[in-house]
Amino acid sequence: MAHDRNKTIPTSADVAAFIAAVPDPRRREDAYVLADLHSRVTGLAPKMWGSSIIGYGSYHYRYESGREGDFMRAGFSPRKAASTIYLMGNYCDHRADADDLFARLGKHRTGKSCLYVTRLEKVDLSVLEALVALSWEIMNEKYPD
Repeated sequence: MAHDRNKTIPTSADVAAFIAAVPDPRRREDAYVLADLHSRVTGLAPKMWGSSIIGYGSYHYRYESGREGDFMRAGFSPRKAASTIYLMGNYCDHRADADDLFARLGKHRTGKSCLYVTRLEKVDLSVLEALVALSWEIMNEKYPD
């Protein structure tokens, strides 16, 4: 079968050093908040995935095409334009309860598996935590250890 090498793989880079080096002070502070939130939800320590993503847990996927690989179950990246929060569960299994949470979240944009937040102060952190928890739950159901 095709076991593709993902460009984004876990590394041994230091997560704390990465966050401390985020140039924008607001994005750096948001990264500390997101790291605490993800650690609380997942119960796991973070790992760097690639050079700029902080990830929690991992799962192995296999598509009908035969392509397979490994990726993080949850994570985020303090990007220049916005903090990107990876909601892998919402991508794998969109559920109506997520729609209600997105509606109550506050200012954000979404992509296929990404939530983009320019300023954490403009979102409800309890709703964000519920979204991360829902995504984590879905991933654990779909990809049990």
